[in-house]
Amino acid sequence: MLEAKNLFKTYTLPHQQVSVLKGAGIAVREGERVAVVGRSGAGKSTLLHVLGGLDRPDSGEVLIDGIPLYNISRRKRTAVRAARIGFVFQSYHLLPEMDVTENVMLPAMTGVLKITRSEMRARALELLARVGLSDRVSHMPMELSGGEQQRVALARALINNPALVLADEPTGNLDSKTGSQVMDLLFELSSVNGSALIMVTHSMQSAALCDRILEIQEGLLVGV
Repeated sequence: MLEAKNLFKTYTLPHQQVSVLKGAGIAVREGERVAVVGRSGAGKSTLLHVLGGLDRPDSGEVLIDGIPLYNISRRKRTAVRAARIGFVFQSYHLLPEMDVTENVMLPAMTGVLKITRSEMRARALELLARVGLSDRVSHMPMELSGGEQQRVALARALINNPALVLADEPTGNLDSKTGSQVMDLLFELSSVNGSALIMVTHSMQSAALCDRILEIQEGLLVGV
């Protein structure tokens, strides 16, 4: 369902250019779980942003269900991203002015699901129940612990029934116990949803739970 070929990405800094991706490629099957590991600064987050349509590569192509993500208009790319991809970030990225339920509903507000606002809310509440936050649905993000905020982010990532979930160090800001709980939920929910998962992680223990482990080395993805 995802295929990326020959990805190159270089960043221009004040006094140098930094080449991060140097011909990287990856193919992921429907429902497959893939971990991406590598040293700090190797380009793991850049890879996820490119695969998810957030950061255009200098060259190469990304196809989601056969749709070339960077050969379509920005508007169409946004629509594909909203319909087919869910994101989970290390820093949660919840909107502080919205309550928990509204944060989960946010991706559905793009109109991808063609459902009413009351139906969006019902689905958000269902997802929040699945991540154990039924008693927090009206709270603001800052009233939650880090682990609770990440569970909200998981629910948000799944509200549009995405074919692909991209998780960037989803337990990086959490203690080991809470991180383990979040990992269990991530795998459980993506499995129930039938979503493919690409997860960037520093934890080989977490990576070992995936079907495959890939490492970024010198701008390329290699099997571990």
